[in-house]
Amino acid sequence: MREAWCDRTAARGELGVEHTAETMVVAATPDRCLAVVADVEAYPAWVADVKEVHVLERDTEGRAVVVHFRAGAFGRSTSYVLAYDWSGTPGSVCWIQKEGDLTNRLDGCYRFTAVGDGTTEVRYELAVELRVPIPGFVKRRAEGHILHAAVRDLKQRVESGA
Repeated sequence: MREAWCDRTAARGELGVEHTAETMVVAATPDRCLAVVADVEAYPAWVADVKEVHVLERDTEGRAVVVHFRAGAFGRSTSYVLAYDWSGTPGSVCWIQKEGDLTNRLDGCYRFTAVGDGTTEVRYELAVELRVPIPGFVKRRAEGHILHAAVRDLKQRVESGA
């Protein structure tokens, strides 16, 4: 289920910031879903556009706190650095962009809610602001691609046991 995420754009005056979200039920526990998301160094194995991941900083529990990514976007390579917030675990993990060459903002969150019988509702929320304007149809295509990787590919990875 894809929907507009938290229409804070008008309320905050965030012109140019796109908010989106997708929710899906996964046949695994919230802890298993979180474990896959937390293993950022494995993203290149299951997130098609992520080419390289370098953890720049870890917290005292060994979780990635500051991470540099190189990914494919809009037919070229892009780099960005995300700062992760693990304070909501096991129910959520969120991040904000610290640096980016194509984006001013790439902030998001995974939320995990147990729904019974060992299944979890996974909600992925994302706020994106590009440095340069692009046509709406290109944005929507990119948004769909990101959401697909974030939720459907996560579901596949989690349920495969990899």
